[in-house]
Amino acid sequence: MSNTLIYKQNNMTTNNENQEEKKVAQPKAAAQVDLATFDWDAYEHDLGVYDDSKEHIEEEYNQTLSKVQVGEVVEGTVIGVNKREVVVNIGYKSEGIIPIGEFRYNPELAVGEKVEVYVESAEDKKGQLVLSHKKARQLRSWDRVNEALEKDEVIKGYIKCRTKGGMIVDVFGIEAFLPGSQIDVKPIRDYDIYVDKTMEFKVVKINQEFRNVVVSHKALIEAELEAQKKEIMSKLEKGQILEGTVKNITSYGVFIDLGGVDGLIHITDLSWGRVNHPEEIVHLDEKLNVVILDFDDAKKRIALGLKQLSPHPWDALDADLKVGDRVKGKVVVMADYGAFIEIAPGVEGLIHVSEMSWSQHLRSAQEFMKVGDEVEAVILTLDREERKMSLGIKQLTSDPWANIEERYPVGSKHTAKVRNFTNFGVFVEIEEGIDGLIHISDLSWTKKIKHPAEFTQIGADIDVVVLEIDKENRRLSLGHKQLEDNPWNAFEAQFTVDSIHKGTITEMTDKGAVVSLGDNVEGFAPAKQLVKEDGTTAQVGETLDFKVTEFSKATKRIQLSHTRIFEDAKKQEAQAEKAERRKADDAAKESVKKINASVEKTTLGDISSLAELKAKMEETAAEAEKNE
Repeated sequence: MSNTLIYKQNNMTTNNENQEEKKVAQPKAAAQVDLATFDWDAYEHDLGVYDDSKEHIEEEYNQTLSKVQVGEVVEGTVIGVNKREVVVNIGYKSEGIIPIGEFRYNPELAVGEKVEVYVESAEDKKGQLVLSHKKARQLRSWDRVNEALEKDEVIKGYIKCRTKGGMIVDVFGIEAFLPGSQIDVKPIRDYDIYVDKTMEFKVVKINQEFRNVVVSHKALIEAELEAQKKEIMSKLEKGQILEGTVKNITSYGVFIDLGGVDGLIHITDLSWGRVNHPEEIVHLDEKLNVVILDFDDAKKRIALGLKQLSPHPWDALDADLKVGDRVKGKVVVMADYGAFIEIAPGVEGLIHVSEMSWSQHLRSAQEFMKVGDEVEAVILTLDREERKMSLGIKQLTSDPWANIEERYPVGSKHTAKVRNFTNFGVFVEIEEGIDGLIHISDLSWTKKIKHPAEFTQIGADIDVVVLEIDKENRRLSLGHKQLEDNPWNAFEAQFTVDSIHKGTITEMTDKGAVVSLGDNVEGFAPAKQLVKEDGTTAQVGETLDFKVTEFSKATKRIQLSHTRIFEDAKKQEAQAEKAERRKADDAAKESVKKINASVEKTTLGDISSLAELKAKMEETAAEAEKNE
């Protein structure tokens, strides 16, 4: 059977031709020779080839064909390509048919191209040579991919699918990883458009232990781009205007593609006005003109500007605008120290928090306004050269200190709101812009106050009396206790020294106790004067009798003692007993005198009895003197 006939049979078999065509392709029976027309002369002069046996002829024919071994990889030539399969000739007596899917990594496969194939079987049941290009690639893939890395070779790969962070690429039958950053020199927003595409790559990294391969398409074009960058950078000049395309937008600026080299427009160079985010000004893939502000040839950095293509808004500001004029604007930025007001695009003024209210106590600017508010203000300063302007809103109302003496004269009574505490007093606000201080000593006539928080609280209302006005420094001295008469005038007659009063211990210190005597009157008892009659010490909360031991109207001080009450009682009792004994002794002495006087008048018989009585009386008198 001829080689051409075998190919024809196999080709028709793999393409599923109809049964009728297969029959035509089968060998026909030998035709009958017409002896009348047979060329006997040619037969007589034949070299005798046809005299050999069929086996001998077949053996010599086989020696003209390639020797193939099952399981080996050989090189073949593509002799046919259609939508379903590829026909490959490896020099064997029949050609091999390979599914077109095994060549999808190379969609440009053409007739005449050399390919590697794996011999799976020299002949199947239909006499067909069975080849596989996929297995041939897999057997040599690891060697080929290492060779490609070593030689910096450009290879082809088929992008199979997306994965986290990039794509999976079929390279020599190996699944290689293509990072998203290595697909192109510009950021990729749609990865799906690359799936099912065949592209050229370079192998950039191989992990031999885990047999991982990383490829890059970006590496192929970087060298070309580098040359373009050098050419572009060599022609750059400051102030030059170029057209570019918005390549990427970040929170801090916009990257512009200038045709092979990137430049950055910082957010502050996008517009003369405030920009919260670059997306407010530009959009991806937008073409726009930019001006070169600066560039670094070594670092390949280019600073671009967009706002510089338009005149500065300060140059167009009304020339008649001056200090004291009123302007309107919108709050664009808030800070604790103030607010920036845009009175025209790119022209801003600062309202410091101190210019928002006539009030002197510390406040935050956020209490007065917020971003987006439309406000009216007065120009306080204007510097066109420095392009700075300060504004104020409190100036829209009259200064409350202008006629302070008329509105809040000394001695006038008012209600204020507590704003803040210090160790020495209370800051209060009578009205917006009118603040004053109540010294801690002016809170109460009688109560000892260590901190104002003991007396009132922030936000509470408190009645005050104006004590002093300092217009220059915008300060009012106020008092609270002055609303009442000084009670110490009455206390002087009530709490006389040695007078006894009921008191409750409210606080204990190392030196003694604070005692409440009622009606907001407090006294102080030293620690040694708190000892009770049973020897124990009085404690907080106990109500006891206290004796006034000292009273000072000038220093508003009442000193007390509980111990002195029972100590003084004991002394009085002892003194009374002593006086009684002295009285008895005096009576006894008088009796002795009387007896002595009557002795001279008695008889001798009474002498002995009187002597005994006298001795007893003298003994009693002596004993009384001894006890004294």
